[in-house]
Amino acid sequence: MKFKIGKTAIGENEPCFIVAELSGNHNGDFRRVKKMILKAKEAGVDAIKLQTYTADTITLNSNKNDFKIIKKTPWKNHGNLWNLYNSAYTPWEWHKKIFKFARKLKIEIFSSPFSESAVELLESLNCSAYKIASAEINHIPLLEKVAKTKKPVILSIGLANLSDIKVALKTLKKNGCKKIAILQCVSSYPSPIEEQNLIKIKNIKKRFNVVAGLSDHTIGTSSALASAALGASIIEKHFNLDDTKKTVDSFFSLKKKDFKIMVKKIREIELAIGKVTYNISKSSKKNLNSRRSIYVSKQINKGGIISKDNIRVVRPSFGLHPKFFKKILGKKVNRKLMEGTRFNLNYIIKKN
Repeated sequence: MKFKIGKTAIGENEPCFIVAELSGNHNGDFRRVKKMILKAKEAGVDAIKLQTYTADTITLNSNKNDFKIIKKTPWKNHGNLWNLYNSAYTPWEWHKKIFKFARKLKIEIFSSPFSESAVELLESLNCSAYKIASAEINHIPLLEKVAKTKKPVILSIGLANLSDIKVALKTLKKNGCKKIAILQCVSSYPSPIEEQNLIKIKNIKKRFNVVAGLSDHTIGTSSALASAALGASIIEKHFNLDDTKKTVDSFFSLKKKDFKIMVKKIREIELAIGKVTYNISKSSKKNLNSRRSIYVSKQINKGGIISKDNIRVVRPSFGLHPKFFKKILGKKVNRKLMEGTRFNLNYIIKKN
């Protein structure tokens, strides 16, 4: 499968579409958002992704146990879910300015909506694609709303089993969505490298006939680079500035300098993957002479008999091809051949 997000073609035989997820790393500072987009552009990413929600569109402002954040998490100081989302969300009134700024820089921008109202806001901004976060995969009203836009949908499956994926795909297709990507994902922050199961990317592509990729929450770039080598068409990773400021997702986000290195390495991996060909490469051809051929290793007088004592298969390759070695043994030569002579079939006495 292949489709476009904005002007960029995504899918089989296309460059990997690299997405910088800004999340709440702006820390509620609009100037920081602009700086992040600018630095992401410098790092070479293909797209910026936002998250469009408010605390009220995700959860209830309740201190009951169900809504409290567990203690074994970097977000525990927020107390409950509402406080966490209220501190991390991107103000909706910023969205128009953010989209305008990204487009001015000629960098693609889209978002993860977490409610039907969020989709309406993003549609008013002509959002080019929609990302469904792992936790929203069972939010059927949201999937229906997004699908009806007919825009490409990117689906993360970190909190989904096979039946969840099938229901989500059925919902999207039933409501008019034909351009679908599925991202392998582990929804823990940061996620363990040993749980990534990146080999699944190939299976996703084949099993569901969709564009496949990775939503990466690991520390570092190993998973992203490996997924590129395995044919991921989309790689999404949380982006942050090269500063020491603590932000909501800074503990697992990749800083700009490392993001830039990752993008460069992914592009190198794509070049290295290349295409299936059995022709000798252009740069290798200059070393063709390092192959072997048949040379005279000891002087042979005219009428002398060719034997293993006077010919050898050695480097370089200017002499006779080694496939003739056994065939010429025992034959007589029609001239005197000095040591180091390239052997040639014309040197053999032909029978009348």
